[in-house]
Amino acid sequence: MDKRRLADIFRSRLEALFERSRQSQSAFAQAVGVDRSALSLLLSGKTTRLPRVETLLLIAERHNVTLDWLLGVSEDEGVTGAMLSSGTIETSEDDGASLLMRWYAEAAGTKIRYVPARIPDLLRTTDVIAYEASASHQNAMAQVEDAVFRLDYNRAAGTDMESCMPFQTLEQFAEGSGIWSGLPKRTREAQLAHMTGLIDELYPSFRLFLFDGRERFSIPYTIFGSTRVAVFAGQMYLVLNSAETIRTMQMQFEGLIRHTRVHAHEAAQYVRSLHVK
Repeated sequence: MDKRRLADIFRSRLEALFERSRQSQSAFAQAVGVDRSALSLLLSGKTTRLPRVETLLLIAERHNVTLDWLLGVSEDEGVTGAMLSSGTIETSEDDGASLLMRWYAEAAGTKIRYVPARIPDLLRTTDVIAYEASASHQNAMAQVEDAVFRLDYNRAAGTDMESCMPFQTLEQFAEGSGIWSGLPKRTREAQLAHMTGLIDELYPSFRLFLFDGRERFSIPYTIFGSTRVAVFAGQMYLVLNSAETIRTMQMQFEGLIRHTRVHAHEAAQYVRSLHVK
């Protein structure tokens, strides 16, 4: 996920809300629970950091917009931010695996839609998991267990999952650029081979679609059937249960698929064609 792009989208929409409110910076900041200096920094575009999830929810509620509009998930302000009061925040540091198991179990028999932050978790090798976890000071073993659980889930009969991601993420991985600049070529080659094997094995119950990240943008999230949307926000999940929010996110996901450049039946061959540098 491009943090700069997300921050720019958030800043432009926060600026629009501020201008619409016709309040002073002090009054606007007080209403959404931030310091005036923090608001000035957010509006300046000099930071890629976003406010806390609680603050994002309060901004959406105070100004009658949806969180997905505020973060650029949707172009439609849609229903009011008050609807988001049904949302909860779940941390992923302590019981992330058990949370996922419960959510997957409750969504059994329904379609799961998944926009990953990077490479889909169930397709990552242990070496890539260890590399990324080390850089972010996270628990690699917990992430390995999570990946194994997700893979076992998708190997079970009757599962149905669609995943959408920018093809540029895979190109950057193959090139060893960005966050993967320190990952050895051999490890990246093994990851892509592992990934193509699983895409072939799991298709069509697991379908990977690749869109152009220059045309579309999405934050990482998972839609668990009609029960919940879990938006991944670093060390926590923002969990939304409103039926209308779930429908909105489903429509946003379908929009990503409509803009697909590499379709699910072509995904494995596309990954095979990547040149590892």
